[in-house]
Amino acid sequence: MTGPVEGDDGVLRCPWAGAPGVMRDYHDTEWGNPVSGEAAYLERLTLEAFQSGLSWSTILNKREAFREVFHGFDADAIAAFDEGDVERLMQEPRIVRNRRKIEATIVNAQATVALREAEGLESFVLTFRPEVPPAPESTAEQATTTPESVALSKALKKRGFAFVGPTTMHALSEAIGLFDPHLVGCHRRGRA
Repeated sequence: MTGPVEGDDGVLRCPWAGAPGVMRDYHDTEWGNPVSGEAAYLERLTLEAFQSGLSWSTILNKREAFREVFHGFDADAIAAFDEGDVERLMQEPRIVRNRRKIEATIVNAQATVALREAEGLESFVLTFRPEVPPAPESTAEQATTTPESVALSKALKKRGFAFVGPTTMHALSEAIGLFDPHLVGCHRRGRA
């Protein structure tokens, strides 16, 4: 368990982003920054679900292919997918070929469309922002779930979403900047 680490460029970062490459780039430019719009939320929710059981770098390296095959995460387009589309995606080597996760993406797009009748996906997720954001100084202090991620998971499942467990929803909350996920001392802390 450790605090921020100094990279080869002399900059302090969260330990998982210390070395040059796709992970550092994601850490420095995107992780913890707020996003806006339904497609941005559906993309992050989808990618976090696909990451389950895999490394985040695997997902980042396949991200452009995910964007292509899921039509820029347009909920209406994905919601219209049928079994033929699932089979086509199961043959697509540029993405993670997991039938349950592909089917969950379609279910989640359909649930996203249905949620428009209420507040919409973005507004809904934002209601689960923690009142007291964490300020971890080391990886030992970082949580993998929170009361908010548990509540978000339950609420999304109640609205028909799939592959939205509490750990995945915590990772989503970090990714989209519901709170600042960076360690105290990381150069990105407080800059989102």
